[in-house]
Amino acid sequence: MAVTLIINGQSTGADPGLSLFDQAEAMGIDVPTSCRKQGKCKECMVEVVEGMEALSPATEAEQHLKGNFRLSCQTFVTGPTGRVSSGQVSTGPAPSSLVRCHTMRRGHMRIERQAYGMPASGQALEPDPAVTRDGDRILIDGIEVERSTGPIHGIAMDLGTTTVVVRLMDLESGELIADTSFENPQRFGGSEIMSRIAYDTSHPGRLLMRTLAGYLSHAIEKFPIDPKTIYEMVVVGNSTMRDLFFRQNVYSIGQTPYRSITEIELAEGKRITTSLVESGLRSLLPIHPKARVYGAPIISGHVGADAAACILAADLAHEERLIAIMDIGTNTELVVGNKNRILAASCPAGPAFEGGAIACGMPALDGAIEEVAIGEDGKFQIRVIGDVAPEGICGSGLVDLLSELLRTGRMNERGRFEDDVHRIDLCHGENGDVYLLESDVNELAQAKGANVAGLQVVFNTYGIDFDDVDMFYLAGGFGRHINVEASKRIGLVPSLAPEKFVRAGNLAIEGATIALLSKSKRQELEELVKKVQHCRLETHPNFFDFFVEGCQFKAVEPISCAR
Repeated sequence: MAVTLIINGQSTGADPGLSLFDQAEAMGIDVPTSCRKQGKCKECMVEVVEGMEALSPATEAEQHLKGNFRLSCQTFVTGPTGRVSSGQVSTGPAPSSLVRCHTMRRGHMRIERQAYGMPASGQALEPDPAVTRDGDRILIDGIEVERSTGPIHGIAMDLGTTTVVVRLMDLESGELIADTSFENPQRFGGSEIMSRIAYDTSHPGRLLMRTLAGYLSHAIEKFPIDPKTIYEMVVVGNSTMRDLFFRQNVYSIGQTPYRSITEIELAEGKRITTSLVESGLRSLLPIHPKARVYGAPIISGHVGADAAACILAADLAHEERLIAIMDIGTNTELVVGNKNRILAASCPAGPAFEGGAIACGMPALDGAIEEVAIGEDGKFQIRVIGDVAPEGICGSGLVDLLSELLRTGRMNERGRFEDDVHRIDLCHGENGDVYLLESDVNELAQAKGANVAGLQVVFNTYGIDFDDVDMFYLAGGFGRHINVEASKRIGLVPSLAPEKFVRAGNLAIEGATIALLSKSKRQELEELVKKVQHCRLETHPNFFDFFVEGCQFKAVEPISCAR
């Protein structure tokens, strides 16, 4: 039986004598690797979407992988007899005629570019980096680390559960040199935080950190500069992602009261800040070995350095207006406040609105359906990122689709399809069908319910109604591209006046960039996190009621608060 192999949307006839790595390489697809197909670096992962039964059995080098993840250098497409030229034998069902998979770097992800370190207030930022030059001496906070007349570079990184965004900056001019983003390869340890905590706790060898370091190293090496001219790096992310990167024990973040080891040590007087510092050498990155890698401080619990960076980028420390920030993701960050008072919370929404746990879901890459409308004839009208054949649907497309199904009566407020239908097809194409299952809607409903419950709790705790905010920032790549009216219709965001919404882009990477370029702003961040009030959602007496109500696809009503 001939087997068709589809990798990253590209199709070929599978050669049983070649591994998936070799097949991808022959197709011109870049697969990350540091060990050159020896199964040691753990970087060449692929996620098998279809046809797992047509692949050779997992090898010892793949024992750390769960679910549909495989190492491409260890995996062969089996022939009709179940044998491949490497001598491996498939003992499973008869091979499928189709194997569909993708690497963990399915092309260059869409990057949200803002003002490269300019606060959301619009005030220009004068570069005041910690890395300076004195003749041919390169100094970090006045301490010499190198003799060179070459350039001085720094990196800002937003380490998300699903997506990693990296910026390369010229520290002397404050200019952006290059940027990149990629799917977080740690997904093999689980799609959400608790799974990764459990994985890191039960698997020795810091596999999650090492795999990420390998991918990040490849990204850095592709920048148009000598990596050794990178002397500082600022890392933001939720508490778990940040601590994993810095080799911290994350077990305590997964246990009530959900605190980072740095937060525990701060309370015990063993440290004066929750921020972390590592050397370039210890970070396993190709940057200067004496470079400083700075993990920005967290706020509390799961409210991490990414939320703190958003607050810095939005310039809340100097803001008179009442601002709300919602950064929708696997862990949605919520912030409400101004210079007088700031509340922050983290919602365990899960990866549904980033394409995870959805049958045809995918990140915002080429091939993702990003816009959906239903015409008067009842047919779907779609827009695909990259203007290529559709491969799946990303978060903004899912919001549009749910809104249109609700608007046309093909789905009710409880997320049930009409006429006992359980699958709705969007399109048929060369990369397979793209469709939405009723079970997908359930995943999205629960993610939405967590976000709405977070909004209700934070506003209730602050003592305000939704209408009291002056500006509502939708942060992150997802927030930048979602249709606000569609989001209001399904109850993902409050029903505020359109002029109050601001698609703010990736505030977390903006905050990281500000902290990289300015010592004074970094110190401001250190002081700011001490003043932010952590709003623990699970302790609010009405959290469960808010969650149940939020799972329905209807407008979010303003809450009633005692004044």
